Amino acid sequence: MVNVTKTFLPPLEEYQNLLKKIWENEWLTNRGQFTLELEEKLKIYLGLDNILITNNGTIPLQIALKLLGNNGEIITTPFSYVATTSSIIWENCKPIFVDINEDFLTIDETKIENAITPNTTAILATHVFGNPCHIEEIEKIAKKHKLYIIYDAAHCFGVKYKNQSIFKYGTISTCSFHATKIFHTGEGGAIISNDKELTKKIYYSHNFGHDGPLNFHGLGINAKISELQSAMGITVLNHIDTILKKRKEVVDYYNTNLNLNKLKIIKIRENTEWNYSYYPIILSSENKLLEVQKELNIHNIFPRRYFYPSLNTIKYVNGEKMPISESISSRVLCLPLYAGIDSSDLKKIVSIVNKTIC
Repeated sequence: MVNVTKTFLPPLEEYQNLLKKIWENEWLTNRGQFTLELEEKLKIYLGLDNILITNNGTIPLQIALKLLGNNGEIITTPFSYVATTSSIIWENCKPIFVDINEDFLTIDETKIENAITPNTTAILATHVFGNPCHIEEIEKIAKKHKLYIIYDAAHCFGVKYKNQSIFKYGTISTCSFHATKIFHTGEGGAIISNDKELTKKIYYSHNFGHDGPLNFHGLGINAKISELQSAMGITVLNHIDTILKKRKEVVDYYNTNLNLNKLKIIKIRENTEWNYSYYPIILSSENKLLEVQKELNIHNIFPRRYFYPSLNTIKYVNGEKMPISESISSRVLCLPLYAGIDSSDLKKIVSIVNKTIC
């Protein structure tokens, strides 16, 4: 069976060596040795001044919205994973959708200003499939209207824009370390801000609001990662360059061998050092997508409809029509992409897709 992705598992002995130390320390959570070590290693690898790792990738969005959303309207994209929208609603804010750019698949920055009202408090945009939004334009708009910028950078581990980490942009950036991601801690995530005062609020917000064992800065929640998760992250990070190299090889193979005259692929924004996080293909119609998916499934190959449906169409949202997002979401299919995928499987995937789209 070939799935859309496969979790990278580091050598078991490497992980076991850290587990032995956890057993010796008898410290399983509450920012132990390996959580602190992983944060330091991530700061060095990513070129960041600070990073707070968390127990999953959704709670950073919730913390960001709790601190910056102020129960207002949040301008966001309909083309993302559901957590982007559900977090807005969960934190008693209102999602205001703006359609996407059909080439980059990110929020269309030219349509943001028309969506701003006196109730708008923030822009929550997704760097889709690790592809950066039009950061400069979004920053201009946010500055002009005094809005916060939250970037859902769930797919962006290792991505650089203009020679620096994508996480350095915006008021807050968040990332997912879920097991399906390029870098993972089994389940986990991260939240990053360049604002020192905001970073302090983020820190106490992720630990019940604590100011020491008996006092409280303010409202908080439990977003702490465990030592078991952090140990997994340390061992995975040891292999991250190899993971990225092998994923690039898969993407290069697809780019070279797929019939790109018959389908469309994502356009990576200029000045981006991409991380090869996903390989979405956009078919001519939903019927053609279903046909390709069916043929691949027959051969035990399971791509994924990422992202479907367009989030403005979810029942609890009742959003306005978003023609481009709705069209793209009905026609986009992510092909299998992971380090270690067999070359014979890649050949089979390409052969089936090319044959079916002709």
